[in-house]
Amino acid sequence: MTENLERTYFFDYEHSAIQELVVEYKNSDLSEIEKARQLYLKVRDGWRYNPYDIVFRKDVLKASYIAKKDHGHCIDKAVLYIAGLRGLGIPAKLHLAKVKNHIAVDRLTEKFGTNELTPHGMVDVYLNDKWVKATPAFNQELCRLTGVEPLEFNGEEDSIFQEFNKDGKEFMEYLDDYGSFDDVPFEFIEANMRENYPNLDRLLNEAGELKL
Repeated sequence: MTENLERTYFFDYEHSAIQELVVEYKNSDLSEIEKARQLYLKVRDGWRYNPYDIVFRKDVLKASYIAKKDHGHCIDKAVLYIAGLRGLGIPAKLHLAKVKNHIAVDRLTEKFGTNELTPHGMVDVYLNDKWVKATPAFNQELCRLTGVEPLEFNGEEDSIFQEFNKDGKEFMEYLDDYGSFDDVPFEFIEANMRENYPNLDRLLNEAGELKL
């Protein structure tokens, strides 16, 4: 369990940007569940979900780097949430999967030739002697635009993408589970994307950035 509390290159929670993120939750009056729940909402809605900005550089996946932006893709936001949790003494690790998004991914489908998103990042959080999943990816504003209820996290049950939106249309389908990682598996993430998106190199600029 101690490995899920460690400060790493990516989960650099001693950095001032992460300490500022969690300072309001360093309160003995709050339970661990309440700290995790409040921080979840802060990350979910404080950073706009943006799947169209991908950079193959390790420094941009550091929690302290992400904290200084106003947006991020699902892995970005998972990394930020994990760093904040570990900074509060709550064990957390990265969980990766492949999903198929049936709503509002026209631009991704046009560029990648598929509506499958991989790897998708979420968070495993250890609370009340068990692991539960949290998915802080989609902010409230985006959910309103796509007709999906914002994902809540109560700290006691898994919080993963809904199968259908509010109108009963297919929303998110989980295709593959890559498991949990104590640290960010940078090489796996890059290899996974290259394997699943054969035209990726054509989309990257000289700096290894993908701007759709």
